[in-house]
Amino acid sequence: MSDWLIYRGAGAPHDGIEQLPPPPPWRDFDGGPLVAPPAALDHASERRLGVQRREASYHRPGETERELVNAALYLRRPLLVTGAPGSGKSTLAHSVAYELGLGRVLNWSIVSRSSLRDGLYEYDAIGRLQDLQIARAAQPQATPGPAQGRPGPQDEPGGGIGRYIRLGPLGTALLPAAKPRVLLVDELDKSDIDLPNDLLNVLEEGEFRIPELERLAGSAPEVPVLGDDGVRVTVRDGRVRCRAFPFIVLTSNGERDFPAPLLRRCIHLNIPTPDKERLADMVRAHFGESAAADYESVIDRFLDREPGDVRAVDQLLNAIHLTRQAGWADEDEEETRRRLTAELLRPLDRTR
Repeated sequence: MSDWLIYRGAGAPHDGIEQLPPPPPWRDFDGGPLVAPPAALDHASERRLGVQRREASYHRPGETERELVNAALYLRRPLLVTGAPGSGKSTLAHSVAYELGLGRVLNWSIVSRSSLRDGLYEYDAIGRLQDLQIARAAQPQATPGPAQGRPGPQDEPGGGIGRYIRLGPLGTALLPAAKPRVLLVDELDKSDIDLPNDLLNVLEEGEFRIPELERLAGSAPEVPVLGDDGVRVTVRDGRVRCRAFPFIVLTSNGERDFPAPLLRRCIHLNIPTPDKERLADMVRAHFGESAAADYESVIDRFLDREPGDVRAVDQLLNAIHLTRQAGWADEDEEETRRRLTAELLRPLDRTR
């Protein structure tokens, strides 16, 4: 294996990220002050990586996949990953976070109504107004004395506005950190037509503004807000600017084309449809070492399809799980197993 690879795809955690060379001059960012390291991988990653994270160990990306992941790390560019449903696009982000020790994966699941603001931060202006009204209404009944001196939201920087601002997954990924955060932007092709273009400036500059805090920068230059991790972080002068550009995985099922300016800012990786060996590895990851051999016939049935048929790996895993849980072992139950397996493996592009 080439020495230049930071992400090796071997499934064993290591400190290779410490050897990542400096970024290109045009991708060098100087955000600060540094925030605390993120929490370790959470349950979402463990589900993706299989029982006891076996998926990370069995995941053996091809040479092209490893090289393009490392190209994105070296160049501090997002990785646009395309491929069929269930080909492992989303799992790749969790695999990189696990192997390089980059902590919890931030997840932004895209829907047709998603906007750039959703990914960066949200401001609960109505909640803040209601709380201020309640506080003012209660003020005349306040009992004079030491209790009035207790600190409240109005005593916090910016009058407590930070309590009503929460950074989104993209906004949290862009916080100044010593190591890159991993951000999964899942199914970008589900967005409306504007979102890919709206992302351009943020991905290029590695920063964004929070106007509600910028207006208070003179009187409250540092305001604590809540990050997507649920941890309070400090925003200075109403701006968030990264130090280590995050490792961003943008996934697409190929349902639409993206504008050239977005493609120019990304490294493009296409993951092919999993072959029998890759499917066997996925089955081992979730069901144990012997499962691939025990359910080889189901894997073969999954692969036996007409040209153009669309199937997702989830269908294969569902069929195997149901077979294991139902305990169909008798010959009398074999017909039930075959019938339900056929139904569960029905191509997604067929409705009848």
